[in-house]
Amino acid sequence: MAGREHAGESRDLEINPIFSREPIRVPRFALPDGEMEPGTAYQVVHDELMLDGNARQNLATFVATWAEPQARELMAECAEKNMIDKDEYPQTAELEQRCVRMLARLWHAEDSRHAMGCSTTGSSEAAMLGGLALKRRWRERRRGEGKSTDRPNLVMGINVQICWEKFADYFEVEPRYVPMEGDRFHLTPDKAVELCDENTIGVVAVLGSTFDGSYEPVADICAALDDLCARTSLDIPVHVDGASGAMIAPFLDPDLEWDFRLPRVASINTSGHKYGLVMPGVGWALWRDGDALPDDLVFHVNYLGGDMPTFALNFSRPGAQVVAQYYNFLRLGFEGYRRVQQTCRDVAKRLAAEIAALGPFDLVTDGSEAPVFAFRTREGITDFTVFDVSAALRERGWLVPAYTFPKNRTDLAVLRIVVRNGFSHDLADLLLDDLRRVLPRLSRQGKPHRDADDLGGFAHGAETKNPRRPGRH
Repeated sequence: MAGREHAGESRDLEINPIFSREPIRVPRFALPDGEMEPGTAYQVVHDELMLDGNARQNLATFVATWAEPQARELMAECAEKNMIDKDEYPQTAELEQRCVRMLARLWHAEDSRHAMGCSTTGSSEAAMLGGLALKRRWRERRRGEGKSTDRPNLVMGINVQICWEKFADYFEVEPRYVPMEGDRFHLTPDKAVELCDENTIGVVAVLGSTFDGSYEPVADICAALDDLCARTSLDIPVHVDGASGAMIAPFLDPDLEWDFRLPRVASINTSGHKYGLVMPGVGWALWRDGDALPDDLVFHVNYLGGDMPTFALNFSRPGAQVVAQYYNFLRLGFEGYRRVQQTCRDVAKRLAAEIAALGPFDLVTDGSEAPVFAFRTREGITDFTVFDVSAALRERGWLVPAYTFPKNRTDLAVLRIVVRNGFSHDLADLLLDDLRRVLPRLSRQGKPHRDADDLGGFAHGAETKNPRRPGRH
């Protein structure tokens, strides 16, 4: 917002006199001189928040926007519990460890009792912890061999979520991105191996690309790295970014090998607040065993008289989301999660097929992996762009992001829909009705009214945040 002028920025907030309370004017960018009634403060904040989008109609975000009343009640009961205070809240810490063991079993760890793991604020923090462990293991191995540790690199597809770009920047690791080419929109085994060398700390494989919802072929990538190791002795581990897919594949694709069944997979992250079905924010990071997580990354903190082992980038955070995750695991069980995720996939596939049948659009993906799909305007459609469609749907409250793909496919502009728990077949029909309603108007425009410069900036990971350096670099 810096440097931009907005209407009303120079004025204080004025309170409707219907409240019949003092004050009737409060400063916008400074603390008020005195107190106000709690009801007045509530109404001021509540009224401003009415301008936010409706979370249930937000088809851009992967984050859960619905929870059962009992989960919300538990979260309210635990809001004041600090997750880091394991000595003061031992049972909350116990529930965290139960969740770690449940995930370890779900992801086929050899011994779920000894798998290493922790909760985080989300999958971005969990991914960074995974990356740090990869870097530290590589560094210690190189030191043991008497070799330089100056130039670590990390291999990944250019479709990775923005957190990996941040990891590389913050922790001084060279990011080696495999660009998109033609109809290849994510990492493949041959391209991954091409970029690996003795300074490669690991390869990131994504289970559920933010660009189009597709799974990367984790098993094939591991097999290619096994072959590389046999030929060159380069022993390069894999981290699976399962922010979405790690809570989908175990229930819907049980025969798909992507997890700790593959010996080369050292660590996995997921978002509890995405398809783990918890309100934001909680993520999970797991390592297959103690060897995959260097002990010198685990801190033993003397905090308020207790010894507390911790591995995190954050410190204080509420225990509410961890408790809600445990509630969901108990409440739904394996079969409940399977039904929820299957419904999401069914809705995504039907909605994708219906949109394809409208005429002006071609599918890039169809929601058959993660319940996420992308579509574009067909060749020959010249009256409107995907950015026009996104803006038109927003008039009815639907938040459907439009964006261009990254380097080497910046010519491809798409719309993407994320189907989450709570987005039912009925809501999908309402979206289709609104899409059918706006298409005739858009077709009469004669020329597009919006392009990539009008991008709303809500693609949730399918973009680079720094406008001075667009696209992965």
